[in-house]
Amino acid sequence: MLFGSPANKAAADAAKLAVRSTTNFNWTFIFILAVVVYIYATEIKNRNYKGIVAGLSLYGVHWLYEIANAIICKASGYALWTVSAQSTTLILLIGVSWELSMMFSVAGIATYKLLPEDPDKKILCFNNRWFFAVVNAAFFSIVEIFLASTPAFIWVYKWWGAIPVFVTTYIPFFLAAYKVPDLKPKTQKIFLFSVWGLVVILLAILIPLGII
Repeated sequence: MLFGSPANKAAADAAKLAVRSTTNFNWTFIFILAVVVYIYATEIKNRNYKGIVAGLSLYGVHWLYEIANAIICKASGYALWTVSAQSTTLILLIGVSWELSMMFSVAGIATYKLLPEDPDKKILCFNNRWFFAVVNAAFFSIVEIFLASTPAFIWVYKWWGAIPVFVTTYIPFFLAAYKVPDLKPKTQKIFLFSVWGLVVILLAILIPLGII
C-alpha cells in the first residue's frame, strides 16, 4: 500500500472517537515510559549531550507535525495519517499513539549514534548528515508502508502515502536530529526552546478548544 484509500474512512472515524480515551490503557504504558527515561538518563550520565539534542530535536519536530496533522483532521474531516484505537494503549493525537510517540522520542538518539564524528565527511559524494537523513527517512517510509497495510495505521487520502511522507516528513525529522547537534550550543538552545515552546503553547490552546 503506497497510498491511502477512501475505503479507510470508517476506521479513521472510529479512531477519532478514541483520541485520549483510556479504554485500552494497560501497564505497558508505564514500562515503555520507564525505558525512555532510562535511555535519556544514561545519555545524560555519559554526557552525550549531542545525542540528547538529536533526540529532543527530532521529537520536537515530530510533535509539531502531529499537531499540524490533527489540525488538518479538524479542518478537512480526516488526518493525513491516523492510528487505530485497537493498536495502542492510548491515542495522544489522531495520528500518534503512546507507543509510536515514545519510539520517536528515542529515534534521534539511536540513529545519531550511526553518524561519523566529522560532520563534513562525505559518503558517496554526499555530506554524511544528509546521506543518513535520506537513508533513515527511506527506511521509516518503507516501514510505514507495512504499517498502512495493517489495521494499526490508516491513510485515507489517495494522494498521501509513502512518497509524500518520505519527502515532507521523515527527511525533515532526521535533518533536525543530525544538523542541530552540529550547531553552536547557543543556537541549539534557541532551536529547542523555540520548537518545544511552540509545542507547549499549541497543545495548551488547541486541546482545551477541542481542535486537536
